[in-house]
Amino acid sequence: MSDRHEFSRFLLTGASGELGSALALHHACAGASLMLWGRNQDRLEATASKVRNKGADATVFSHDLTDIEGAVEAVLEQDRVNTFDIAYLVAGIGDTRAPGELVEGPSTVMRTVQTNFTAPAAMAAALAGRMAERGRGSIVLIGSAAGHHSLPIAAGYSGSKAGLARFADALRIAVEPSGVSVTLAAPGFLDTAASRASASRRPMELNVEEAARRIANAAEKGRRYYVTPWPFAMLRILDSLLPRVLRDRLLRSLDP
Repeated sequence: MSDRHEFSRFLLTGASGELGSALALHHACAGASLMLWGRNQDRLEATASKVRNKGADATVFSHDLTDIEGAVEAVLEQDRVNTFDIAYLVAGIGDTRAPGELVEGPSTVMRTVQTNFTAPAAMAAALAGRMAERGRGSIVLIGSAAGHHSLPIAAGYSGSKAGLARFADALRIAVEPSGVSVTLAAPGFLDTAASRASASRRPMELNVEEAARRIANAAEKGRRYYVTPWPFAMLRILDSLLPRVLRDRLLRSLDP
């Protein structure tokens, strides 16, 4: 799969966020049909308008992903009406523990895991079954470089992304013989409005448009796993090689 125009029917969750919006605009062209999911209705409509201005068809849908059964029912009905060639499951949250807390609160962990792992995994499983019946299709799950590391300031977030990575690989093994590709994209820090408002800059921040281009390219090539920028792949190896005491000390030092 080397040409993005081989895909014409897209599902994108998280389309009201910056990465989801950038992926939608990357694929928007005459003849393309995009189903855009998002939490923020105003930003979702703004993305849809930009997509339509590029000649593509855009439909918007808003749903709380903590209602997982409802999300699965909705995506299966949408796939029945207009079968998806590729699904980008981008939606996620990045909560960390509150200042002064030793660990994240249970409600934060629950919401993070539901949004970042349970909902996209359930939706991916549902769509994978449909795509396998058709003998074609692609699923792209958005993980994070944080999923490689046991971050004490964000145990729920890093744990949810680690779980998603393992799920994506297992799903790929199951459905690849049926003609369905599964890609886990694990970006590092992204240059977003929220990060620019922060007092400190983060290392190796990547422009969201460039991140979208790289992720889409990895999906079109059927890559099973893609980390960007590449130094984050090296950090993953370093994490696994460091002695436990040194590794733990390093991770604790990330506490602001």
